[in-house]
Amino acid sequence: MAKILLNKENLFYNLGVISEHTKSKDKVAIVLKDNAYGHGILEIATMASEFGIKKAVVKTLNEALIIEKLFDYILILAEKTFHTYSHTFHIALNSLKQIDNLPKNCNVHIKVDTGMHRNGISPQELEEAILGLYKKDIHITGVFTHHKSADELSTDFFWQNTVFSRVKEDVKRICEQLLLPLPAFHSCNSAALFRHTNFDEDMARVGIASYGYLDNANVFKFPKLKPVLSLWAQKLSTRVLKKGQSVGYGGTYTACEDITVSTYDIGYGDGFLRLNERCEYTTPKGYKVLGRVSMDNLSLNTDDENVCIFEDVNTLAKIHDTITYEITTTLSPNIKKEIV
Repeated sequence: MAKILLNKENLFYNLGVISEHTKSKDKVAIVLKDNAYGHGILEIATMASEFGIKKAVVKTLNEALIIEKLFDYILILAEKTFHTYSHTFHIALNSLKQIDNLPKNCNVHIKVDTGMHRNGISPQELEEAILGLYKKDIHITGVFTHHKSADELSTDFFWQNTVFSRVKEDVKRICEQLLLPLPAFHSCNSAALFRHTNFDEDMARVGIASYGYLDNANVFKFPKLKPVLSLWAQKLSTRVLKKGQSVGYGGTYTACEDITVSTYDIGYGDGFLRLNERCEYTTPKGYKVLGRVSMDNLSLNTDDENVCIFEDVNTLAKIHDTITYEITTTLSPNIKKEIV
């Protein structure tokens, strides 16, 4: 049976590097949305909690309910129909209209659009948002933004930081006028955190770095992290492919000599994307994927009983002309997971 192995030591190493940069584990909010980027939300949450992380970020209320007992503080990014709440939960406010649908006495983080133009209120709407929440007895526990290009060489990162600095000052002024406690301020995703040499916000929302990846790490001299997830497949059958015979759909691989070929129980139906047969992919142990990946299986030039398909998705991301996030989040949540 195909399986995902989660390396606990590597996760702890990454969380150690991250918490050292934030100067405290209490300032680390591990992002667990979309099944922890394909790694398994409950498995990663359990290990992160054991490490000492007390804050988490998810997409929906359902995700929050899965991990509710493991964290003291859970930020929910994209829930529109919020009918119940816990003191542990903090809801992201993505628009002024959303205020009408929020329950009394819930906790809210106001998202401010500082230039990404995706979600969040504008800086000019801050006072209206704070007054609207105040009148409904809703607790404003955070104000945050999101960087659009923290992992790219551009001025946008510095420009958004400047805009968010002004937002902080406006929030402090309005809260002082209303005698409200100051909310937590946060703007950093993984790349933004490591762009700061002296991190000084109340928390950082760290996703992909927790799992061992940072795009353009060499450009910015980011710390070396360790991938947490490896994908393994089990042999279904073995045969000798004679010289001149082909394997798989379209017969796109033809043997140049007699070769031992085995089929393994992983395919694009499990989230291992179809490879363009014009691009070669070699497993960590040196076995080649032969021909086209099928829905439920693929062929390799080995007869090993179990094979590691990947332990670092950077190579696959380049082959598919995408980012590491897409490779891991595409994996089926039904694949069995083991912590090692």
